[in-house]
Order: sequence, then C-alpha cells, then structure tokens
Amino acid sequence: MDLELRQLRCLVAIVDTGTFTDAAIELGVSQAAVSRTLSALERVLGVRLLHRTSRSVTPTTAGVQVLARARQLLAEADNLVREATTGHTRLRIGHAWSAVGRHTGEFQRRWAARHPGVELMFIRTNTPTGGLAEGLCDLAIVRTAIDRERYSHATVGSEPRYCVMAADDPWAKRRSITLAEIGDRVLMVDRRTGTTTADLWPADKRPRLEPTNDVDDWLAAIAAGRCVGITPQATVTQYRRDGIVYRRVRDAPPVPVHLIWRRHDPHPATHAAIALLTELYQDSPGTAHR
Repeated sequence: MDLELRQLRCLVAIVDTGTFTDAAIELGVSQAAVSRTLSALERVLGVRLLHRTSRSVTPTTAGVQVLARARQLLAEADNLVREATTGHTRLRIGHAWSAVGRHTGEFQRRWAARHPGVELMFIRTNTPTGGLAEGLCDLAIVRTAIDRERYSHATVGSEPRYCVMAADDPWAKRRSITLAEIGDRVLMVDRRTGTTTADLWPADKRPRLEPTNDVDDWLAAIAAGRCVGITPQATVTQYRRDGIVYRRVRDAPPVPVHLIWRRHDPHPATHAAIALLTELYQDSPGTAHR
C-alpha cells in the first residue's frame, strides 16, 4: 500500500484538534473514516502513531517524528499546488546581474498598470540562462550567447558598454575610454554570465583577464584599484557604488539584450513582456535598438 497525503492530513487533524470526532468535522468525513485512515497509515509505516484513551490522543515517540515530517510534506504539497495554479497569474523574470537597468522600475510600473492580473517578479540568479535552465523563472534576460536549440528568444534592444573603474583612477576624469587603452590594464570578467571576452581585442593586444563569479566581488576588486571592468549600460544604473565610476567605451560594439524562454512551454504573458521591453528600449534616448 502506498503512502497518501490524505493519511498524513488525517494524522495532523487528529493531533491538532485533539479528538477523532473533531478531526472528522474538520476533514468533512465520518469518525469511522478517520479511524480507518489512521489505521491504514499505521499499517503502511509499520508503527503505532498515537496513544488513545477515552479522554486524550497523544503521539507516540514514532508519531512525533512522523507528525513533524508530515507537516513538512503537506506544506510542500500545498506550495506545489499553489505554484501550479498561479502559474499564469505570475510572471517570473530571471537575470544574472542587472535586470533591464534603468528600465527596470518603469517596466514594473507599466506592467502593473497594463497587466494587473499577472504579478511580475524579478529573480537574480548568476547562471548563463538567468535561472531559466534551473526552473527558477518563466523568462530570462540575457546578454550572452543563446542556446537556440533549447530556447526561443527575442532581442528587445541593445546597450552601450562602459568601463568601470575606481573613483580615484586617472581615467575617472575623462568622459570616455577606448578599447585599445583598456588592453593595457588588468580586466576583471565573469566568464559564466559576463558580456566581456578577449574577442573584443586583436590577439596581440588583449588585456590580462582575472575571473570573478559575482557582481559584488567584481565591484569590490575594481574599487580597490587593481583592475577595471567593462559592462553594459544596465549595470551603471543598477549598481551605483561609492568608490566606483563608469565611463563610456566609445568604440566598443553594443551589447544585445535578449529575452529567452523554454521553446515548448512559453508563459502566456511572454509576448506582452517582449512588447513592453521593446517599447522601453525604443523610447530610451541614447540607447541603440535592433
């Protein structure tokens, strides 16, 4: 015989209400059904779960352990049902670092006004797919190469690149930097989710690269003055920090911004999200669009 959730609910109801009669009322079944269900659970587990007298019902030693685990399993089952039934009333958008930068707040405001029945959530996960492969989101914002066999995508805009440096760096007094100049510096990069690779430079003029795995570690190293970074415009607004300044890289190619989703299981609000983000990037002065 298999263990059933209704058996665990029965055990919890008996203990919480204190009697078989009250448990039957709470569960909407007969007292005899409560007794049969508990007996079936005890047979499945092979242990006695409750001490029963004419006045009280108390868990046995094994019952205490089973009761604690039953509460956990029932809570997880309820969460599973809740997530499944609200799947179309919540849109989770994953991202690795910067969401959609300066558009993030406006995207949330316009979304709430246009789609009040679909809750919008941003989830930061520093993985190449922004949490999509891990099942943490319905859509993801990515600025790196896409697995087109596995995911569908739409390009909603593009962003210029900025050089990130310590506030006391000599370059901080300038308005812009060139790639050739950066080639002489130590450059900190995130090889998993970052948009900066050695391919931005000729083979004989590449900077020395140092790896990082997190935006906070990246910023801390740059603020210390031992290296610089290159990042899309989104980072400029999402991560304003004391000791850090951003200067435009005037000759670097822009970074395309994509939305990706599971090819065979798109969220119903996918195309609404694409349309709104495309609109925001198109309306933004100084931001290139494709």
